Amino acid sequence: MKLLYTHPNPFIVHNAKCIIEQSSIKVMLKNEMTAGAVGELPPIDNWLELWVLEEMHYERALAMLSDFNQPEKSHWYCSNCSENNGGAFEWCWSCGEERC
Repeated sequence: MKLLYTHPNPFIVHNAKCIIEQSSIKVMLKNEMTAGAVGELPPIDNWLELWVLEEMHYERALAMLSDFNQPEKSHWYCSNCSENNGGAFEWCWSCGEERC
């Protein structure tokens, strides 16, 4: 097992888990139940952690998350109307043009 990703926001870690699992890479979460230990342990020790179970998949999983924490890189400009669209959009929200 190898630590792949951690973040103070558990929703972001769960999102990363979903991204990796879509490629059939087996992962597990650690520290899911440690919120009650905040105050006894440093906060960073209680962050939710995403671990890859088989180390041979670590590099591929890491590459999949390379742009995950950088949303500004996922924005794209529509080739039809030049509208700035968020990375979650597959079609331009302004004119409906498909992402190229």
